[in-house]
Amino acid sequence: MLHDRRHAELLMKTFRLLLRDTIRNESIGEVCSFIGEDDSGSFGILADHTRFMTRLVFGLARFKVVNAPWQYLAVPGAMLYFHNNELILITRRYLRSDNYLAISKDLMEILSVEERNLLEMKRNLHRIDEHILSYMRDFEARTPEL
Repeated sequence: MLHDRRHAELLMKTFRLLLRDTIRNESIGEVCSFIGEDDSGSFGILADHTRFMTRLVFGLARFKVVNAPWQYLAVPGAMLYFHNNELILITRRYLRSDNYLAISKDLMEILSVEERNLLEMKRNLHRIDEHILSYMRDFEARTPEL
């Protein structure tokens, strides 16, 4: 049975995966499957798929290289483009691992940090709004009516 599976994997059509973020460019050959999620739900890509473009949501995607374990990608959202058996994934940053539990934990930590940063940014914007309104009231109070 194991021999049959390896033989089937050797005959399997593959494509190239290009991972790009702000500091890295990785090219991974012999990818036989990619699974991701966009706003419409989960989807899969195999070799010879038609031209395809979508935006991945925050979360985990995974891909399979022939004769290797599944690899997991944690992304804070990404653009994905498939054409001519080349899958390009562009994101601000990504984590890659074959350990599902470890990468899931890392993803939750990133999500927690980003949520805290978002809350702080919202607080800062609220303070700026209040300051601008206060300035406008003071300006209006000092300005004589015409």
